[in-house]
Amino acid sequence: METIKFEDFAKLEIRIGKILSAEKVEGSNKLLKLQVDFGGELSSPRQILAGIAKFYEPESLLGKQCPFAFNLEPKSLGGLESQGMILCPSGENGPVLLHPDKDVPPGCLVK
Repeated sequence: METIKFEDFAKLEIRIGKILSAEKVEGSNKLLKLQVDFGGELSSPRQILAGIAKFYEPESLLGKQCPFAFNLEPKSLGGLESQGMILCPSGENGPVLLHPDKDVPPGCLVK
């Protein structure tokens, strides 16, 4: 495992976002297109593409609060722009969503 300096890790902004909508991406069996609220002052909502379509139905994600890598450079996937990345561990049966154990305001910084 490669180690990184704390200064490198500190560059990553991890924020809690609330999933407002989710839909399958046409022509992909892996991608879901999420609209995620990060709070009004953070120019919400953002479009985030997540490779979790084989493991989650879009309707089951509505209203969920999850951690996202917030300050990643936008990336094009399947002809659509993704403006962040959902963070989840991969278990034996695929990715597993992480959630705060209490509601927090969208946009909260994870420290």
